[in-house]
Formats: sequence, C-alpha cells, structure tokens
Amino acid sequence: MSGEVYQAQVLRSFFDTITGTDRNLTRIYMCVVSLAKLRMEPPERMTFLVDQLRKSKQKRELSVDIIDYMCDAARDLELGTVRTAFGVKDINEVADEFSGISLDSL
Repeated sequence: MSGEVYQAQVLRSFFDTITGTDRNLTRIYMCVVSLAKLRMEPPERMTFLVDQLRKSKQKRELSVDIIDYMCDAARDLELGTVRTAFGVKDINEVADEFSGISLDSL
C-alpha cells in the first residue's frame, strides 16, 4: 500500500506541474521516471518513456504518450490510496465528526 501512496503523490506532483504556471520539463521528467521505477517498469518501457520525454523537449510540447502513461497509472491505483495521497477525507469520517457536535456547544 505504501508504494501506491508514493505513486499517487508522484502523480499529484506531475499533474500539479503540468497544470501550474511553472511547467518545468525537468520536474516532469523526474515525475515520469520516478513513477516508472515505482511501478517497476521493464527497461523497454523506460527507454520508450525517456525517448518521449526527449522528443517533448525538442518539440517544446509534452508528448501524448507521456500523458497517457500517467493517466493509466492513475487509473490503476485504488481510490482510497489516491485519497490518502491527496489528503482527502472519507465523507463518512467527516459526517461522524459533525454528528458529535451539539447545538448547545455553539
């Protein structure tokens, strides 16, 4: 499970980077390679991803194959793991906290 949490955190960093104002290709490269290593991808897949990142740098445009890979990795993770990585609480936990508050305490 902890490996999946790390994967979700790397994915979050990737999507924060590509949607933010500072679209640093080095940061994107590190996210993609880190995720591939966490997923224990075969060398052929790593070579393909690095090649796509090089092409992205030359064209100054992120390869669709990279985005597809990251989206596939996100889809493969369990929802609970992603919630943990993004700091999202389960709605049932929040509801239990609110049911314990009485109006007299306000």
